[in-house]
Formats: sequence, C-alpha cells, structure tokens
Amino acid sequence: MKTRRDVFQAIADPTRRGIIMLLTVGALTPNAIAEHFQSSRQAVSKHLQILSECEIVRFEQQGREIHYHLNTDKMKDIEKWLEQFKKQLCKRFEQLDEVLEKLKSNKK
Repeated sequence: MKTRRDVFQAIADPTRRGIIMLLTVGALTPNAIAEHFQSSRQAVSKHLQILSECEIVRFEQQGREIHYHLNTDKMKDIEKWLEQFKKQLCKRFEQLDEVLEKLKSNKK
C-alpha cells in the first residue's frame, strides 16, 4: 500500500521550495531544474517525484521531454489552510492581549 505524502513535509525541504519558486516562472524540464542546484539529476528527480505525489507539480510529456508545471490549484489549497491557521493565531494573540491588559490594570 502506497502512503500519501504530506504536502507540508514536502514543502518543508529547501530544495523542493526552490523548485516550486523556479516553476512559478514557467514550465521546466528536470535537466533545466537540476542546473539550479548543486545536486545530482537523480536527486532533483526524487524531489520532483515527491512534489508530484503531493500534487504540487504536474508533468506533461512533450515529445521526448517531460515538462514540470506548478499546480496553482494545490498552492491555493495550501494558502487557504495557512489563512485559517493565521486567523486562529491572531485570535489567540488578541485573547492574550486582553489578559495582559487586565493583569496590567489590576496592578494599578
């Protein structure tokens, strides 16, 4: 049974984040992507495989070459989740501010 990779673990890796940044400009072949990193073509291919499994990138066969594209819909899903997380954090910080203000006024 194949386990599904976690998208946040995938984007936690700096090389994979670099690949994502490269693909924001446009589609690239694995060789073109590998030129930007000091790692082997095989290592870059492994990173691309992980990003593909998480649906962050998609690939398209064009003749003998494969071109990788950023899946913007998946990036929007990540952004939505992060926005919800951000709202929760802001709410907690506001609650903390209220508690600190009460403590401050009680000391006076």
